[in-house]
Amino acid sequence: MTATPSTWDYDHYDPAEERLRESLCTLGNGYFATRGALPECAADDVHYPGTYVAGCYNRLTSGVAGREVENEDMVNLPNWLPLRFRPAGGDWLTPDTAEVLDHRQTVHLDTGVLERRTGFALGGERVLYVRQVRLVHMADPHLAALRTEFTAEGGPADLEVEAALDGGVTNSGVPRYRELDGHHLTHVHTGGADAADTVWLRCRTRTSDTRIGMAARTTADAPVTAAREHLCVTQRTVLRVEPGRTAVVDKVVALHTSRDPAISDPLQAAVDRVAEAPGFDDLLVTHRTAWGQLWRRAELEVPGEAGSILRLHLFHVLQTLSPHTADLDVGVPARGLHGEAYRGHVFWDELFVLPYLNLHFPEVSRALLHYRHRRLERARSAARAIGRRGALYPWQSGSDGREETQQLHLNPRSGRWLPDHSHLQHHVGSAIAYNVWQYCEASGDAEFLHTKGAEMLLQIARFWADSATWDEQVGRYRIRGVVGPDEYHEAYPGADRPGLDDNAYTNVTAAWVLSRTLEVLDGLPEPRRRELVERTALDDAELEQWDSVSRTLHVPFHEGVVSQFEGYGDLAELDWAGYRERYGDIRRLDRLLEAENDSVNNYQASKQADVLMLGYLFSPAELRALFGRLGYRLDEETWQRTVDHYLARTSHGSTLSGLVHGWILARARRAEAWAYFQEALKGDVADLQGGTTGEGIHLGAMAGTLDLVQRGLTGLESRAGALWLDPVPLPELSSYGFSVRYQGHWGVRFRLEHGRLEIAVPAAGPLPIDVRLPDREVRLQPGDTCRLVLPD
Repeated sequence: MTATPSTWDYDHYDPAEERLRESLCTLGNGYFATRGALPECAADDVHYPGTYVAGCYNRLTSGVAGREVENEDMVNLPNWLPLRFRPAGGDWLTPDTAEVLDHRQTVHLDTGVLERRTGFALGGERVLYVRQVRLVHMADPHLAALRTEFTAEGGPADLEVEAALDGGVTNSGVPRYRELDGHHLTHVHTGGADAADTVWLRCRTRTSDTRIGMAARTTADAPVTAAREHLCVTQRTVLRVEPGRTAVVDKVVALHTSRDPAISDPLQAAVDRVAEAPGFDDLLVTHRTAWGQLWRRAELEVPGEAGSILRLHLFHVLQTLSPHTADLDVGVPARGLHGEAYRGHVFWDELFVLPYLNLHFPEVSRALLHYRHRRLERARSAARAIGRRGALYPWQSGSDGREETQQLHLNPRSGRWLPDHSHLQHHVGSAIAYNVWQYCEASGDAEFLHTKGAEMLLQIARFWADSATWDEQVGRYRIRGVVGPDEYHEAYPGADRPGLDDNAYTNVTAAWVLSRTLEVLDGLPEPRRRELVERTALDDAELEQWDSVSRTLHVPFHEGVVSQFEGYGDLAELDWAGYRERYGDIRRLDRLLEAENDSVNNYQASKQADVLMLGYLFSPAELRALFGRLGYRLDEETWQRTVDHYLARTSHGSTLSGLVHGWILARARRAEAWAYFQEALKGDVADLQGGTTGEGIHLGAMAGTLDLVQRGLTGLESRAGALWLDPVPLPELSSYGFSVRYQGHWGVRFRLEHGRLEIAVPAAGPLPIDVRLPDREVRLQPGDTCRLVLPD
């Protein structure tokens, strides 16, 4: 593999790496995405050509370990890719069945195009060269196209070519899910349109009853004939390929579902759209233009290998969450639209994604927050179901906002299905509240803050206040029975019920939500505040309780460090060196211990940052103030002891772990910070989690690395009507630049270069920008550029 800022290139065929390449070569436009599988290859243990529409889910019940379990999945839709070829009368050619002379697959990041070149030996001196160019259209989100060029050397070749739309697909891309029912599509019908070169396929999901319509227009240098087969429709042609001449087959596809606005029938919409679509060359022009516009809005200049990987990360973020997302009712899928891991569910990963989007595509952030607001009533119902007031958002969300966390999960090492208690990660509500506040600070969207934002904040705060119970012995409020971001610890050793008490991250972020919500309510215009108070029956006594809880929540300590939860310091120490010697890779320590009939609940061991997540969300000054409001002193020495304690006890079993640790170390221990940043950068491209990237990228980690450069290393914050900067350039990354969109200013440019900071404000901006650094304040008028020398 070779990478540049504009290309990602694989130069040979390796079946063992194919799933990883398919994920990293996925093309999408925010509405749908298709994995980078070879069009001539069907789904098997090597290849998996999945296509996914954002927000298209289906719910099925499966028998597992003697129980009936229900799961909702993002649906693998009919496969539009198939295009296979063979010498007349011969076998179909694939890299698995024919002699491959050379093979190259290139993602062109600047233009959003996947190019493939393969040379097949045909016997004797004859060679068939195949070049394919694929796009999922960024300007028209319902179109995709595939151009295939055939060139012969050493003699002519008669080729049979078959293109298809295949409705016989299932969700089977994640091996550990294969005991679950993956047959989500039903009522598959096919046919031909009035135009002779166009065929169609329609179907629907089994329980959510989402109708899908797909149409394909295939043109070639010879006549094309259509045939209907079981669950698919094909188009065939025979080409005479002469040496020195290239034969071309173009396939243009349209995709609609019944979730789309402004259509009546998805099949008719797809047939009409493909009929009106221009040819491949014209589609490529408008597609490139749309990508050029995206790159200008997300300008990022970072040198070296880090810059190439960051460009790939940005490419996949934009394919999953593009401006088209602003028109959809969807959340942030943790694994992108790139595969079926996590079943396409929405977790807390938006906590790592929205801070980046806020400063480039605020309309997308707003839409993603609308997804949460539309499910506010479902969250309130979930709270009532456990006897609480307010809103309890689910740890895993899908179509309608109910809790989608699986009841059982499979440990591949032991082969056992185990109870899953991760739904107790109630801190997801604090992540949503944090995102509301961060979006409004960056965008200046007072209308959203005063309406939907305030409504979510109020109900999340109400849940936290009602979850807190007074403990006379401790003299503080406590929140019991939760699971923190660590995820390893779900219960106390030997306990007969899940849940932990006083998770520090949960309690501190709950206190932040309560205090921030009080501030927002206090700042509402009086008519709006009155409406909200009347609608929610909010009174002064409840507000006083919120204030009291926000000042007296319990935060446990042990041995001079912040405890992950009450009793954490009483757990046994793990023999880390022994486990590393025995297993090598211990990232999934929980699975290793369970396979030994032990439990990670017994040890001071974390999968990823838990307490230390507080240092990711809050600046040092803000974190000290939060602890101070709670009546605790968190000085630099205590925080550094806390960092050291958990660094030594974390297995980094998540792609988010390196990101968070790199962020919090950047200001104190830069050499260590760079090592963690490198791990975060390479989490997907090197598949550091051992095969997981082939099931879908890790979107939160990808966006988080972008935000680490944008906000983490610059200290960039948007608060109190100003941009705050406190740069900490790493020696390995001391020169870079980017632009942001800030409160009506499109393209505010920042450039850090060897201890100097340049800020340029576009001339078309509406108002001046106040910039605050630790040692000075600067007001920049539209059109101004300032250059500052940073202190050592």
